[in-house]
Amino acid sequence: MGESIFNCCYVPPHPPGEEDPPRSRRSDIMASHSAHIPSDKRFLIFFDFDETIVDETSDDMVVQAAPGQHLPGWLKDTYQPGRYNEYMQRVLVYLAEQGVTESDMRSIMEKLPSTPGMLTLFQFLRTRPPQDFEVVLVSDANTFFIESWLRRVGARQLFHRIFTNPATFNKDGRLVMRPFHSHDCQRCPENMCKQVVVRDYVARRTQERGRPYQRVFYVGDGANDFCPALSLGPRDVVFPRRDFPMHRLITETHEAMPGEFKAVTVPWVNAEDVLQRLRKLVAE
Repeated sequence: MGESIFNCCYVPPHPPGEEDPPRSRRSDIMASHSAHIPSDKRFLIFFDFDETIVDETSDDMVVQAAPGQHLPGWLKDTYQPGRYNEYMQRVLVYLAEQGVTESDMRSIMEKLPSTPGMLTLFQFLRTRPPQDFEVVLVSDANTFFIESWLRRVGARQLFHRIFTNPATFNKDGRLVMRPFHSHDCQRCPENMCKQVVVRDYVARRTQERGRPYQRVFYVGDGANDFCPALSLGPRDVVFPRRDFPMHRLITETHEAMPGEFKAVTVPWVNAEDVLQRLRKLVAE
């Protein structure tokens, strides 16, 4: 059986201000958290979070905790393209100044609706033989939002690894979010290139396992999910949410540059569409 194709692994510089470690900070993180994952998994599946697992954007929904459930114009005007992470840091400062608590934010996150069929897909992944799926989440949201929702629905243990912007509450009760990493990709926001994450993770896990995965899957919806999908090979499968930016970018690439996008593309409306395709592929 053919194997998944990944050609290289780019390691970006560590964030400014940090001491230069022997290896990149991200490599150390990946090494420390992947060592305990069994090496017999046949398939690797990546999930995005906002508008893929949940049917909303968590950054937008947390604004419900603000006075009047909206942000002031002066704050919205500080947003700059490609620097959304910095903007959200300012939003979190504002929310703290308005008295929004950890409990307030958690309550909002726990109420986010899942996308149609997603919990059924999770149940399918849970009930497969243990050697089938290694499940990883890669998101430009943050640890607190994601962990709050996953724990509420009982899905945290499904994910072997979560790559997202770290966020913790400081002694003053403010949620402090930091960028996940830095990189040189011109296509992605400054704080996260998901292709870097995917390539780095697959390269490291392939080395640790001593062999590639039979297939790699990616389930997403947004423009920042298109970049990692470009790195997948012809035996891998990308599941873009139908008519969302990721799907449109894939379609445009097929039309403009035939052969550039190599992975099999299976659009989905209901996550059970993903389930049905996975069921067929694991039986091959």
